[in-house]
Amino acid sequence: MHTGPYLNDYWDNGVPEVIGMTEVLLAVGTRKGLFIARRRRGGPWEFDGGPYFNAQAVYSVAIDTRGARPRLLAAGDSAHWGPSVFHSDDLGRTWTEPSRPAVKFPKDTGASLERVWQLHPSAAEPDVVYAGTEPAALYRSVDRGESFELVRPLWEHPTRSRWVPGGGGEGLHTVLTDARDPRAVTVAVSTAGVFRTTDGGTSWVPSNSGVSAVFLPDPDPEFGQCVHKVARDPADPDRLYLQNHWGVYRSDDAGAHWTDIGEGLPSTFGFAAATHPRQGGTAYVFPINADADRVPAGHRCRVFRTADAGRTWEPLSEGLPEEDHYGTVLRDALCTDDGDPAGVYFGNRNGEVFASADDGDSWQQLAAHLPDVLCVRAAVVG
Repeated sequence: MHTGPYLNDYWDNGVPEVIGMTEVLLAVGTRKGLFIARRRRGGPWEFDGGPYFNAQAVYSVAIDTRGARPRLLAAGDSAHWGPSVFHSDDLGRTWTEPSRPAVKFPKDTGASLERVWQLHPSAAEPDVVYAGTEPAALYRSVDRGESFELVRPLWEHPTRSRWVPGGGGEGLHTVLTDARDPRAVTVAVSTAGVFRTTDGGTSWVPSNSGVSAVFLPDPDPEFGQCVHKVARDPADPDRLYLQNHWGVYRSDDAGAHWTDIGEGLPSTFGFAAATHPRQGGTAYVFPINADADRVPAGHRCRVFRTADAGRTWEPLSEGLPEEDHYGTVLRDALCTDDGDPAGVYFGNRNGEVFASADDGDSWQQLAAHLPDVLCVRAAVVG
């Protein structure tokens, strides 16, 4: 891991003098803290030393670039103090924790917060941020993540009593908003599946038609699928990509129906899914051998990309390790930025982080020997 000059070099009284000096920001959440790297105008990647939130597991990070000044959000999980959501308005130089817990379960729910699995700035409302939690619940913030309110209709959904935790817990790990309509929100829960609202969260419907649950007596239930991640196509907002516990799928009607697109992959088991920021039909997955053998498919470190909405897949491995490899990529540890060409990033449970600056065609290793990588987020911020 390269350590270079920190952003302090460009700050005066807490205000960025030349924010353009920072081109791309990369946030890596690990089992033992948050690491931040920066790449300035095509130069080398530089880690700022870190970690922030030392010894805390950071399962979710968001880089909110909607306002005049970017805001970073991070969900720390202290073994002593419990989970909390922090924010930074100076690109990670300093962090603020609310005086009261930003995310907490109301007393009448009888639940307590285990973890914040997801932080998602809304694509349709400037100050709205969503949080997905364990136990599986959705929270909504109207102040850019400083305070959150439970979305009760999903918490009180009539199917909830039959939701079963996945191997990693009962987590709401995916939140997708629609830039065309703030009332349309899609979430995914392990292991309850995909749920959608089109009325701003007043009502929710399961949206799993065509997605298999191979571990259940009925493999095609209305809900109960172990969905691992869902990503939205940049050109067609009604097109979604889904990585399941066995199975890779595409929906062309905002999740109402799903079609299997796993042919051509070495395995259809995996956790992560991401899409290109501009090119329609382009998505990325990282196949895993099997649910009982959670290592890269064929012991090879490869990202797979489709450029035709899942009709064909190609392996991307130039610059990645060629020897036998055992670094599993978790559901939020694969992402793209909004650069042109797009940056693509992933981290694994070996503590390695890899980056591509050309849509995934070639890769370089940015870090090694970090703690277990749980999530990766990147954005152009200058």
